[in-house]
Amino acid sequence: MRRIVVVLALVVVALIVYSVLAAALPRWWSRRVADQVDGRMTAGVFWGLFYGFVFSFLPVLVAWQARRPFLKWPWKITVVVLALVLAAPNWLTLSISLGQNSASDAGWIKLVNDAPGFQWSSLFGGVAGVAAALALLVLTFESRRRKKQVSRLRSELAERDAPPAGTAESNELHREDPPHA
Repeated sequence: MRRIVVVLALVVVALIVYSVLAAALPRWWSRRVADQVDGRMTAGVFWGLFYGFVFSFLPVLVAWQARRPFLKWPWKITVVVLALVLAAPNWLTLSISLGQNSASDAGWIKLVNDAPGFQWSSLFGGVAGVAAALALLVLTFESRRRKKQVSRLRSELAERDAPPAGTAESNELHREDPPHA
C-alpha cells in the first residue's frame, strides 16, 4: 500500500513539473535563440544548423555507448537519459514548432519574427547530425571488422608459409663463412 502511495505521489509531482516546464521552457528557449540571432537570417541559419547538428550528432554517439556489454542496466538507462538530455535544444525547438499550447505559440511567434531561418535550419542540421553520427558508427564498425579480417588473414598466411615441423630451413643454421682474403 505504501509503495502505491509513493508511486502516485511521484506521478503527481512529475505531472506538475511537466506542466510548469511546458509553460516556461518554450518561451525561455525562443528568447535565448532570438537574442543570439538578433533578427538576422544568416545568423538564424548558422545557429540553427549548429544546434541541430551538434545536439543530434552527440546524443546519437552517447546513446550508442549504451550497447557496450560491460555496462549494467542502470548505467545503460543513465547513458540513454544523458543522450536525451543532450538533445534538449532540438527537443525544445521541436516543441515550439509542433506544440499546441500558448507557450509554444508564443515561442513560435518569437522565432519567426526574431530568429528567421532558425527552425528549418535546425531541422536540416539535426538530420545531417544523425546521418553523420550513423556514418561515423558504420565506418568505425567496418574499420574494426577489416582490422580483424586482416589479422586473421595474416595469421593464416603465416601458418601456410611456415616450414613443416621438424625441419630447420633457417639461414642461420646453413650459413657458410665468407672466404677470408
